Amino acid sequence: MTNVNTYRTDAESSSSRPPSMADVAAVAGVSHQTVSRVLNDHPNVREGTRVRVLEAIKELGYRRNLAARALATAQTRTIGILTIGSEFFGPQSTVLAVEAAARAQGYFVTVTSMDSYDIGAAVTALNHLTDQSVDGVVVVAPHDQVTEAIDELKLKVPVVVVAARTNVLENDPVHYVYVDQRDGARQATEHLISLGHQKIVHVSGPTGWFDATERKIGWGETMAAAGYDAVEFPAESWLAPSGYDAGVSLAPRVKAGEITAVFASNDYLAIGLLRAFWEAGVSVPEDVSVVGFDDLQIAEFYIPKLTTVRQPFGDVGRAALAELLNDDPASSGPRMIAPTMIVRASTAPPARS
Repeated sequence: MTNVNTYRTDAESSSSRPPSMADVAAVAGVSHQTVSRVLNDHPNVREGTRVRVLEAIKELGYRRNLAARALATAQTRTIGILTIGSEFFGPQSTVLAVEAAARAQGYFVTVTSMDSYDIGAAVTALNHLTDQSVDGVVVVAPHDQVTEAIDELKLKVPVVVVAARTNVLENDPVHYVYVDQRDGARQATEHLISLGHQKIVHVSGPTGWFDATERKIGWGETMAAAGYDAVEFPAESWLAPSGYDAGVSLAPRVKAGEITAVFASNDYLAIGLLRAFWEAGVSVPEDVSVVGFDDLQIAEFYIPKLTTVRQPFGDVGRAALAELLNDDPASSGPRMIAPTMIVRASTAPPARS
């Protein structure tokens, strides 16, 4: 305790100077190197020593000089995230998961959001991140223009992309992490077929998006395998108004018996469909079954509760960070995460053959 009291007297006489690592070492009665080991969570520190150092840090209000540490190690402990607009549920949920996982690993996160999806905007955003000397970049923008920009730039830091890109070269330095979109679409379509549906329309997502492409392929392959015609209705965006517009166009065909089920490429489109069908006097699931994709929180509270494919966005975010921090080149290559079919009240057997 004598050391603590003496330090406080010295500190009070020079209060303009923030406490240093040497001050912590003096109070805890350990070496400068031991304090460094505790701060870096090194395993070779006795528990009693670790407790003394942590108590000294708390008592003195010591804060690490991250700028000095970055200069000494050539690392900033900062990860850059490139994402797209906040109106997209899946990417934003993934960004939050990456940020939480990075924070748990002692990393800071800097986020840059794109307002358009052309190569020029992606290059500008990626350069903005690398100019901040980030240690690595996680890209949560599953659009083909963004991956083209990444291929063009050949960034000098590790890069992980959250996108269902299947045409990845074997020695590509960029790593990909994603939910198996094709399998999710297959599960959704097989669920409808198992109920007896044959006339299944797919309201597909906008062009250029890997997820939309993979879901369309999974649906088309499953319909072909069952011997049924694959009828697509392309949506202009991922948002509910596009689903509503699709529903307005499809409602008369449902009433005519030409369609008994709709697989929407995401939940927002599905919710727009439900609204349009309700306004047109089309009952779900009595007249038509509807399946979405993502499992938004609202999906369980809509009327009827929406059958959908759940994407584990938290798992994707954590996997993306783990891949970014993984130095083992043998583990490179796309990492797929399985989706889950969630059956609720918006699907049922067709009312008429």
